Amino acid sequence: MKLFRRLLFTILIFPVMTLAQQRGQQRQPCMPGMSMPGCEGADLMVMQPQNFLQEVVRHATSGTSVEPISTPVPMLMSRKGRWMLMFHANVFVLDEQQSSVRGADRFFSTNWFMGMAQRKLGPGVFTSRVMVSFEPATVTDRRYPLLFQQGETAFGSPIADGQHPHDFIMEVAALYDLKLSEKSLLSFYFAPVGDPAIGPTGYAHRASAFEDPVAPLGHHQEDSTHLADDVVTLGLTYRIARIEASGFHGREPDEFRWDIDQGKIDSWSTRLTTEPGKNWGAQYSYARIKSPEALFPSEDQERMTASVMYNRPFHEGNWANTIVWGRTRSLKDNSLFNSYLFESTMHFRARNYVWARIENAERSNELILGENPLPPGFQEEPIGRVQAYTFGYDHDIELVPHLASAIGAQVTTYGVPNSLKAIYGSRPAGIAVFLRLRPSREVCLRITPDREHRLRSPLDHLPAVHYLAP
Repeated sequence: MKLFRRLLFTILIFPVMTLAQQRGQQRQPCMPGMSMPGCEGADLMVMQPQNFLQEVVRHATSGTSVEPISTPVPMLMSRKGRWMLMFHANVFVLDEQQSSVRGADRFFSTNWFMGMAQRKLGPGVFTSRVMVSFEPATVTDRRYPLLFQQGETAFGSPIADGQHPHDFIMEVAALYDLKLSEKSLLSFYFAPVGDPAIGPTGYAHRASAFEDPVAPLGHHQEDSTHLADDVVTLGLTYRIARIEASGFHGREPDEFRWDIDQGKIDSWSTRLTTEPGKNWGAQYSYARIKSPEALFPSEDQERMTASVMYNRPFHEGNWANTIVWGRTRSLKDNSLFNSYLFESTMHFRARNYVWARIENAERSNELILGENPLPPGFQEEPIGRVQAYTFGYDHDIELVPHLASAIGAQVTTYGVPNSLKAIYGSRPAGIAVFLRLRPSREVCLRITPDREHRLRSPLDHLPAVHYLAP
């Protein structure tokens, strides 16, 4: 806790003290995206990054994770004095239909909303961010249908063939980025609820998964820690590489999703990220997690992840790809669970999206029990791997003013191991039909290296919408 307090002091107090020392000095206002005299740090605040340091400071995803520099981010942006205010979101309203005895049909919504405020403060850039989800209200029975998914609990029993909703409070965070030189950056992150330095960008924020309304099967091996409690992260970026270390509370959120869970910092992680070009990014991370699952409170976990991202912008579109490997190992009985994922989303001809998600995820004998209470002395063990193949398409339509609305569908088929065919059958499948809403692309500020065009909203009292593209 002493380390926690010291880092909190550094994050929140040091920038204010530094700013106070500069009082009385005449400085011109800093304009994000421009370099101005007497405005140190302003070159880090840009709407479309041109280098890795700027991508880090953009903080367009949860936690301190990053995507390739060229990755577009649809968001609303406005300026209030020295503050840049940003908002982005993704909302799906869908109907899911699944075959198999274990399948289910459900009408529900997955969603998240993120607000961010950023300004130059002292010698660096200060960012505050809040992210919420209304899934505790829009996902009934504390889970939505997802064949072969397992992890966490509902009503005191394990969730099987379903995905739990996000907490209402997904992130409350303060970030401070201090430029040490033209090629180096020191970053601090403090979050009562947030995302430690483990894994790639969480699936809900990855450009390669942005049109897919549901979670991947490998979520609990790859990126489930994107919602953790009492997170402190320190990061150092130099040129194209970044090293981070986090302390956090390891227990995953309880099944009451409307509150903020608290606990001592008992887990840690480290992550190495590199972006050798504007279109490429990769990371490797390692973590020791204390008692993550409520059903197995005496079990600690080791987690390793590695991922590669590739993004390719082109005329009226973009192509985002992610490959992920995740592994968890029980420190109690040495049982291993691996998962592998490939995602690809192509945006083309301005209004069209196609995507694929292909997975190979190890499942445990807990899945055989379904959602029945675990018997005394139960020991979780691997029983085989499930393959999931998802393909989808959606098309933007004019439905709600100032929102990018789309109607789409996706189909998922599964490869079932012999140990589970008696329960699920040989060819289970699912289909989802949905409506998607997020900040509009129609009214936008498009930044390119050689020009800037601004299209203002027809309603003056509304902020202009910015769609960031290379």
